[in-house]
Parts: sequence; structure tokens; C-alpha cells
Amino acid sequence: MARWLPRGPIGPRTLRPIRLLTSLVSLAPAKQVTVETVGPISVRVHRPAAGTETAPAMLWIHGGGFVMGSAAQDDALCRHFADELGTVVASVDYRLAPEARFPVPLDDCHDALAWLADRPYVDATRIAVGGASAGGGLAAALAILARDRGEVNLAFQLLTYPMLDDRTGCRTGIDERHFRLWNNKSNRFGWQSYTGLAPGSPGVTGLAAPSRCDDLSGLPPAWIGVGTLDLFHDEDLDYAERLESAGVECAVVEVPGAFHGFDLVAKAAVVRQFRASQVAALAKILH
Repeated sequence: MARWLPRGPIGPRTLRPIRLLTSLVSLAPAKQVTVETVGPISVRVHRPAAGTETAPAMLWIHGGGFVMGSAAQDDALCRHFADELGTVVASVDYRLAPEARFPVPLDDCHDALAWLADRPYVDATRIAVGGASAGGGLAAALAILARDRGEVNLAFQLLTYPMLDDRTGCRTGIDERHFRLWNNKSNRFGWQSYTGLAPGSPGVTGLAAPSRCDDLSGLPPAWIGVGTLDLFHDEDLDYAERLESAGVECAVVEVPGAFHGFDLVAKAAVVRQFRASQVAALAKILH
């Protein structure tokens, strides 16, 4: 399958048509999903099949390089988490860059988190945040922001090949022959669109790019999963090491030979193992 996938599809010329294509996902009917309005954004809520008075919850943040995607694209994944864990999963439709630059998307995510913690069917002492790619980067940033604001006490962060460090866009000499779905050209475009600054600029803060955050202490335990053929592999492992050094428990799953977004396009044993690891990590904390 990887033979036919693009290395880096996103750029100024392709953004509009790709957004149009991905928007078609939201037109497909979804079962057991409630769409709620939270200020200027919406949240897609997946309740567990077995009703309980209160349940643990996870705020899920979709990927798309900060510039594309929607909460609806992850309906199947969110439903999987809700059913497997008996957990409320709320997926946030944050506003996208470059129309809405940092800190607007992050603030949207925090508003959704605060809203979720206030639901009567949610146990506010057992809330996780999770996301994939840019959504994983936003989830990591949200964990830092939640710690600093002190309004919601997060229990866990599930970071799936997270986009954490704009400075990766400055790296040269990276062998990109086996990259799929996201290369450094797309990466530079995503970071520039989100921050309004060139990757590596001194003005990029630790809330915009979590790898730039100097203090990672006091954050909730984390799980980080990434493939060895992912552009974010090195920055993700570095972030995991820094979390551990700051006293934050962090489990790391490396998938040999896996490219960016492999779990969304492939159906193989390695994907089932990856999903099982995510579920086990969440269950350990939320239950």
C-alpha cells in the first residue's frame, strides 16, 4: 500500500482541494454520535454503549497538520475507544490554520476540555486527552496548558505520532525516501501556517511547539506511539525522554517500518497491536 501513497501531499496549492475531499467525510452518517456546540466550535460526543451514571472520558483531537481535517474523520476510532473502554470520547472540531493561528486552535481545545469536564455524565477526576499527528501535538500542548491554568486535572495523555517540534522543519539531510503522507516540506507548511513564523524562529513558544517547553514537570502520564519511518520519530522519542527526566511516566511504542498515519490506512496485525496498546494504556489509568 505504501508504494501508492504520497510522501507529502499538503502545500499552498493542494490545501484547498484536499480540504474539500476530507470535508466529504463529515457528510457520511455516523451512529451513536451527538454533536454539541461549544462557543464557536463543535464537539462530537461518543457515549459508551453500556450506560452508566458517570464514566471516565477522553478529549480526542484530530490530525491534519494544523491545516486540514475534522473531528468526523476519527468517528470510527473514537467509537472504538468508547466501546472498548466504556469511556465517553469527545472529538473537538477546532478551528484550522492558517485562518486561525496559534493560540486559537489550542484555546478551542481547552474550551472543549472544560466543557467535557463539566458534563454530568463525566467523571472529572478521570479525563484523558489524546490525538494523532498535529492533534497529538495539540494534546501535548493542552496538557501543558491545563497544568498551567489548573482548571481541569488531566489523568493521562495519549500521543499518537505527535507533531511536537517546529525545529524538525529546519533539519537537513533527512532520508525521506520511505516517508509517506507527511514529509518535511509539508511539515514546514503546517508549522508556518499554525504559528505564522518560519520553523525554528525564536518566537515559537512551548505552548505552540511542546518540544520547546522548558518545564515538563507535573504533567500527566503519557503514552507515545510512532513508527520508525515517521518524520516525527526522533522528536517524539526525544520528548518521551524529556518527560521521563521531568518525572513524568511515559510509555513508548515504536513500530518498525511504519510510516506516518499507518494505522489509518492499513489493516494488518501491527495495527491491531498498536490499537491494543493504546486501549491498555488508557484502561490502566482511567479504570
